[in-house]
Amino acid sequence: MDLDRHFEGRARLQALLDQAGVLADVDDIAQAFVKAQADQVPHQVVIEALFEDEPIFSSPKEARALYGNLLGLWDLLGTGASVDLARPPEKKPRVKAAPLPRPGAFGRDGPGPEWVELAWRYFDDAPDKERTRWLHAFENRQDALLSWLDEGGLTDAGFATARSLLFELHAMLELGWPAGLKSVDVVEAAFSGEAVPPVPPALSAWAEEAIFEAEQDEEAPLTPDEAQRVRRLVDRALAGLFRARRSQKE
Repeated sequence: MDLDRHFEGRARLQALLDQAGVLADVDDIAQAFVKAQADQVPHQVVIEALFEDEPIFSSPKEARALYGNLLGLWDLLGTGASVDLARPPEKKPRVKAAPLPRPGAFGRDGPGPEWVELAWRYFDDAPDKERTRWLHAFENRQDALLSWLDEGGLTDAGFATARSLLFELHAMLELGWPAGLKSVDVVEAAFSGEAVPPVPPALSAWAEEAIFEAEQDEEAPLTPDEAQRVRRLVDRALAGLFRARRSQKE
């Protein structure tokens, strides 16, 4: 669990404790922490003892917030300084992360796994303005492909998964090919039942991982049959996108 060990104040921690079903209040916990540190008892032992029953969390974010606040309070008390639980905590200065480098172009054979990972991280970290530009390019240039996908017999969840995945693959290909992509012909995308032309294994593997994650989604997982339909359509559409490279002269 990736935790931000930061005590956000008495009111915030107490609210998290109440939501999780912990009966102890912040004062009791602070006293228990001080005694445990004096007796050299590990924090794991003290924190586990807080939960008489299994804690109740509405989301992983809430669980991280509770444990992060508990560990932040432990760290503060461990300094030996006097901690005023009623006083609002000092705000941590926000450090702006350096932007990720834009991935370079790849050759006609397509990208490898390292390039795909770098492109995905760059795409995920990109400003909303740039993501919107990519989305408009995808929707305007690949409207025929989207219509073909809409007629593929998918459920709403399956269509949303396939559409989102193809948008991200389209953006990756445009990152790797500075001249961009042409529109994919509907017939070319469907290939009239013929074998799907090969695409770079790194792109296929990335698409397969995304579909697998959609099958494991906690709120609305794809059924195995729906995932297979998504997989078949995405494979064909990706092959069409990969063949739609625009030449430098166009």
